[in-house]
Amino acid sequence: MKKLFSLMLILLLSISLAACGSNDSKSDDKGSDNAAGKKLEKLSIAFVPSRDPDEIITATEPLKGLLKKELKGLGYDVGKVEITVGTNFEAVGEALSAGTTDIGLIPGGTYVLYDDGAEAILTATRAGLNNDSDNPADWNKNKPTAKSDKQAVSYRALLIAGPSEKGRELAAKVNKGEKLTFKDLDSANWNVMSTSSPAGYIYPALWLNENFGKTITDLSKVVQADSYPSAFARLASGQADVLVTYADARTDFADLWTSEFKRSASIWDETDVIGVMPAIYNDTISVSKNSDIMDDDLKAALQKAFINIGQSEEGKKVIAIYSHDGYEIAKDSNYDNERKAQELVQELSSN
Repeated sequence: MKKLFSLMLILLLSISLAACGSNDSKSDDKGSDNAAGKKLEKLSIAFVPSRDPDEIITATEPLKGLLKKELKGLGYDVGKVEITVGTNFEAVGEALSAGTTDIGLIPGGTYVLYDDGAEAILTATRAGLNNDSDNPADWNKNKPTAKSDKQAVSYRALLIAGPSEKGRELAAKVNKGEKLTFKDLDSANWNVMSTSSPAGYIYPALWLNENFGKTITDLSKVVQADSYPSAFARLASGQADVLVTYADARTDFADLWTSEFKRSASIWDETDVIGVMPAIYNDTISVSKNSDIMDDDLKAALQKAFINIGQSEEGKKVIAIYSHDGYEIAKDSNYDNERKAQELVQELSSN
């Protein structure tokens, strides 16, 4: 009996070991599948044209290799990274919604307009500025604007007056401590950006509404620029008296001001801030909800990849084209104020 019991015990142990061996084999197979990674034939990225499109394409070329390398380490073998620049801000939002691009670098204003088809996974961080006052005269007393050593997740929009006679008239009034009237502003030639641009349209419209009960559509002379370079070119030539832009875009256009735009004096001598908007949350890296390849795993990998790129010296050179210094995980609720802004702009525009 004892012998029979021993034989049965040996048989049971053999079955158990065989089962364990089978499980170990499956585990090893699964591990080798993970090591092989997931293959993606193409990953498409679209940028908004906040700078010259050719300049963006050239500056972001190294991003292709950096992103492929980072994703490779996170289990994704990407065959091709395709980079395009949208014809305008809305074109990138529409591409994300349609699923024709996988990733879009878009401002918060564009994101909330298209958040039915786009999801913000990262928010850009930027070096803060040594100016942050609500009083435009303070900015003019503390020129030139310089970057600080502190990272910021939000930025200001500014109303900049140029070297034209009207621009100088408005700047002089502000620097004397006098308040501008809507009549003052309405007498100027304005340059704005597309209607989904936070710094170039949305927050200036809110500022006009809060201060004067008006909006951009109430202004008599408004031209919409296709990019900030063309807007600053118009300001330099006197075709525009004022423009709305991110703070402080003048640091990015100081060299062009005296070279390509052919001004004899510096941008800091010939321009002044005449309006300061409330803080705006920084740009997003958003992904398409309708992309064929996008899922939670890829989103998590993209978050890690872009954060790592933003922390590397080579990566910092690439993302500097948008004045990005790095990235942090985005929270959709951070853009709730942007949604309120958009609702107000749409309400005002429909009236």
